[in-house]
Amino acid sequence: QVQLVESGGGLVQAGGSLRLSCAASVSFFGFNAMGWYRQVPGKQREMVALFHSGGSTNYADSVKGRFAISRDDAKNTVYLEMNSLKPEDTAVYYCYATGTFYGALWGQGTQVTVSS
Repeated sequence: QVQLVESGGGLVQAGGSLRLSCAASVSFFGFNAMGWYRQVPGKQREMVALFHSGGSTNYADSVKGRFAISRDDAKNTVYLEMNSLKPEDTAVYYCYATGTFYGALWGQGTQVTVSS
């Protein structure tokens, strides 16, 4: 069974930084896209940052210039570096990956709370 395991969430003051990690139990080469979504209670899950197999990345407008997605293929791990955090970034952050063989996969989620 393929697993995505997140780590790195927590409580931080506004203006601070956090780095999230997501380790996959299989090689990234089986995925067409991977990255991060987030969700707050009562709202739809929204895309934060994604890698695509063609090499492109995209970010939500609300995080451009503050968040950066990166990956380490040798460790099958994707990261989300979050800087200049705002209270509105508070959410549960989910790792996401999708591939023709695996379908859509989600991690268990990690809470990020930004205090004002």
